[in-house]
Amino acid sequence: MKRLLVTALLLVATLGLGGCGYNTLQSSDEQVKASWSEVINQYQRRADLVPNLVNTVKGFAQQEKDVLLGVTNARARVGAIQATPELINDPGAFQKFQAAQGELSSALSRLLVVTENYPQLKSDQNFRELQAQLEGTENRIAVARNRYIKAVQEFNVTVRSFPNNLTAMVFGYKPKAQFTVDNEKEISNAPKVDFGNSPPPGTAKPSVPSIPPAEPSK
Repeated sequence: MKRLLVTALLLVATLGLGGCGYNTLQSSDEQVKASWSEVINQYQRRADLVPNLVNTVKGFAQQEKDVLLGVTNARARVGAIQATPELINDPGAFQKFQAAQGELSSALSRLLVVTENYPQLKSDQNFRELQAQLEGTENRIAVARNRYIKAVQEFNVTVRSFPNNLTAMVFGYKPKAQFTVDNEKEISNAPKVDFGNSPPPGTAKPSVPSIPPAEPSK
């Protein structure tokens, strides 16, 4: 008899949690974590390209010490931040992480602008391959960020909606950190890659077909 009573109470509790959005919160939370993990993977992919890119440029343009040092230091600051799953629950830490990534994006953009002055570097096969990998990675970052943005939007709406907000309060679920408008500028300011030759002065630069965003690696 006691066992039946316990089973009945558990069943009622389960139905109650389901009706208050507990299962939805769990599902949304896991989706946010998965999306954030993909963002981190793609940012790490970019960071891994930096040493080879810097060394290749250094071989042709060693005099560009300030630009090369800027990229190296920006990468170091990115690496100094522990991008754990808990980071998205800390708005302050999330903002610092995004600031560091934005600094690296700007440093890489400056580096690629400088390479325009070195035709031999632009024609180097190793450099061209690194450029292609960097562009593909920037596309993957954009896709991963967009998926994270959507996942967080859904989660935050769930956390704030009644009666889910009561369940969220009981189990400690809070709205998660989101990319800001300033963060989104990183996508438009991401390093641009030009595989064409520079046109003679006074002539229009030929357009380069855009490469569609690559799907994040599974």
